[in-house]
Amino acid sequence: MGSTAPSLRPPHRLGVHLVGDGVDVAVLASHAEAVELCLLDPAPSSADGWSERRVPLSGPLHGVWSAHVPDVRAGQRYGFRAHGRWDPAAGLRYNPAKLLVDPYARGLDGVDRLDRVDPRTHGHRADAEGRPVGGGLELDRRDSRAHVPHSVVIDDSFAGQPVPRPHVPWARTVIYEAHVRGLTQQLADVPEPLRGTYAGLAHPATIAHLRELGVTTLELLPIQAIGTEPWLSREGMVNYWGYNTLGFFAPHPRYATQAAQSLGAGAVLDEVKGAVRLLHESGIEVLLDVVYNHTCEGGTDGPQLSWRGLDPTVYYLHDGGTPARFADVTGCGNSLDFRRPRVVQMALDSLRYWASEVGVDGFRFDLAVTLARDDDGFTPNHPFLVALQTDPVLADRKLVVEPWDVGPGGWRTGAFPAPLSEWNDRFRNAARTFWLGDPAEAAHGRPGHGVRELATRLAGSADLFGYSDPPLMRGVDAAINYVTAHDGFTLADLVAYEHKHNAANGEHNRDGTDDNRSWNHGIEGQVHDPGVGMEILPLRRRSMRNLLGTLLLAAGVPMLTAGDEMGRTQQGNNNAYTQDNEMSWVRWERQPWREDLLATTRYLLRLRRELPALQTSSFYLGQPRPGQDRADLAWSTAEGRAFEQHQWHDPGVRTLQMVRTAPDGSQVLLVINGKLDPVDVTLAQGPERHWELVWDSICEHPDEITTAGSPLANGGGHPAPGSTLTVEPLSLRVYVDR
Repeated sequence: MGSTAPSLRPPHRLGVHLVGDGVDVAVLASHAEAVELCLLDPAPSSADGWSERRVPLSGPLHGVWSAHVPDVRAGQRYGFRAHGRWDPAAGLRYNPAKLLVDPYARGLDGVDRLDRVDPRTHGHRADAEGRPVGGGLELDRRDSRAHVPHSVVIDDSFAGQPVPRPHVPWARTVIYEAHVRGLTQQLADVPEPLRGTYAGLAHPATIAHLRELGVTTLELLPIQAIGTEPWLSREGMVNYWGYNTLGFFAPHPRYATQAAQSLGAGAVLDEVKGAVRLLHESGIEVLLDVVYNHTCEGGTDGPQLSWRGLDPTVYYLHDGGTPARFADVTGCGNSLDFRRPRVVQMALDSLRYWASEVGVDGFRFDLAVTLARDDDGFTPNHPFLVALQTDPVLADRKLVVEPWDVGPGGWRTGAFPAPLSEWNDRFRNAARTFWLGDPAEAAHGRPGHGVRELATRLAGSADLFGYSDPPLMRGVDAAINYVTAHDGFTLADLVAYEHKHNAANGEHNRDGTDDNRSWNHGIEGQVHDPGVGMEILPLRRRSMRNLLGTLLLAAGVPMLTAGDEMGRTQQGNNNAYTQDNEMSWVRWERQPWREDLLATTRYLLRLRRELPALQTSSFYLGQPRPGQDRADLAWSTAEGRAFEQHQWHDPGVRTLQMVRTAPDGSQVLLVINGKLDPVDVTLAQGPERHWELVWDSICEHPDEITTAGSPLANGGGHPAPGSTLTVEPLSLRVYVDR
C-alpha cells in the first residue's frame, strides 16, 4: 500500500480572519514552494524597527496555503513571504526577502511608505529611482519589511445599528461624483478635523448640500487602499484620484480622521461604515468607484508589494512573449487576468465584502472592458459579468461600468448586459458638440452638426442600449449621462478653455485628452480684467446652463461632477490626477454668479423630481402607450411640424422641439435653439389650452421666470400651442402642461 498524504482542511475563505482563539489564514500562491505568515511587531531596538515571527503555512491545496494560528488578535500587523523560483523570464518572481501585502487584507498600515521611492520594495535590483540595474531583473536579497505597507488583522464587527438602504429607483436617481478629500477639504461648515475625511462626507453640512441640491446617490472616487506610482513619488506628487489599488478590501487610511488613524486600521474601517450609515439615514445612496482592472504594482519591472510576489502568472495578464512581460490594456503597466477563476473570485469577494460588511449600494467599474476579456477579447457573457447579474448579494446593487479600455476593441458602449448601466460617453460628446463645438465653428463661418445626435441622446440613447433579447429590455436606465467627470475639464473650464493646461502635472502638457469639444467664447482662460473680455461672461454662463439643462432634463440617469453646480475651475487642467490641492478641491466660497448657478442646478433637479414626464425607465416608442391618445415622444421643427427624414440629417437645422408625455397624461416641452441668432418658433401641439414656461436658460437665476416685470412673465409665460415666439440664440426652454 502506498503512503497516505496528510489531510488538509480546505480553506473556508481567503485572507486572515479572527476565529476562536486566533486566526484562520489562507492565501493563493499556486506556484510557490513554501509560504510563511509573518507576524510583525514594533521593535525599536532592532535594526529596522520591527520584530517578526514566521509561521509556515500548509499546502498548497488547489493553489492555496493555509493554517489556523492561535494567539493572534485584532490589530496584529502581518504579511506573507513566498518561496520559490526566481525566473522572471518565465514569469516567476518568488523572493522571500520581500514582505507581501495580503490581497485580502481588510486593513493596511504604513501606506505612506510608498510616498518615497525605495529600491528595496522591488524583487529585483533597482537603483535609487526604482529602475532596474545590472542589465536585467536580478534578484534583490535586501529585506523590504520596513519599507512596504503592512496588512492588519481586523475585527469586522461594528457596534452601530444597521440602517435600511435607501433603494432609490433608477428613474429618480441623480448621481454626484465626488472625491472624499476634495469634497469637504474647504467646506468651512465642517469642523477642521473632519474636513477631507470619511466622517466629513457624513457631516450635516455636507448632507444638507447634497439633499438641497437634489442628489440621491453619492459616487466616490476610489477609496480602496491606494499606492502612489514610483515616478510620482520621485516628483514629490501623489495619485490624488486613486486609480492605483494597493488593496481591494481595505479602505484608504489617509481619508480617515487623524483620530481614527491613530487608533488603527479597525477604527478607519469603522469610520467608513459610520459614514455610509449616516448617509443612508439621510436617504443618500453610496456607490464606490472600483479599480479591478490593474494594481499599483506597475509594469514588468515595477515594485513587488503583493500579487507579483505571490502568484504573478495567475493574477496578471501576460503578452505571451519570451521573456515574460505583463500585458497592458489599461495604460497603467499591468492588467489583471480575468480569464483566471481566482482573479474573478477576488473581485467578487471584494465586492461582496463592501456590499455586505460596509453596506454600500453599488459600484462603478473602472475600465470595465478589461474585466470581461477572454482569449478572444471582450465578451458580454464573461463569467464575471454573469456573476454580477446572478449573485444574490450583488444583483440588487446599482452596477455601473466604464465601457472601455485601451486594448484592442476596447470601446464597448452599449455592449454590456442588463442590469448593468454604462457611462454614456456619446451623451457627453453630443452635448458638448451641440452647445460648444458647433457654435465655435459657426462663429468662424464653418458648418457644424444638426440636431439628430443630440435628439437621440435626449431620448435615452436607444441606438446604444436598446439592442437586447427581448428588444428594449434594458431601458433608459442603462445610460448614465454626463457632461463632465473627474477626468477632463470641469463645467466652468469647458466654456473658458479650448486647450488643456496641464503643466502642473509634470508631463510637459502631453497628458490628458485633446478631444475636449470645448469653447472659450473668444478668450482663452479666466477673465479678470474689467476692461477686457467681460462681455463674454454672460454667454459663458448661459453655455453652462445649456449643458446643465440638457443633462438634467434628458432621459437616462444624470451624473453631476462635484463642484460643477458652483462653477469650480481647475484652471484648464483636464487631467488633475496628481493635484491634491486647491486646483482639485471643491470651492465653497461663492460669488453671486456661482450662487445663481447653484440655484439653477437645484431648480432643474426639482423639475426632474416633480414632473412625471421627466421620469421614465422605458425607452420611448414614439406612439401612444396603452390607454393613452398621445405619443409618449414627439419631435417638431421650429415651424411646429413633424421632422422629415432629410431634416434630421441637415447640419443647418439647429432648432427642435421635444414633447414627452407621462403615463398620467402630463407633458413637458423642451425648445432648443442651437443657432447664433434668434429663431421664431411655432410651439408644438400638446395641451388644449396653453403651455406654461417654467425655465429658460437665458435666465441667470430661475426666479427671473416669475419675477414681476420680467419679459418672460409678461405675456410670454403661458403661450397657446401653435403660437409663434422668438427664442433667443443658444438657449433652452422648458414648458409644462399642468
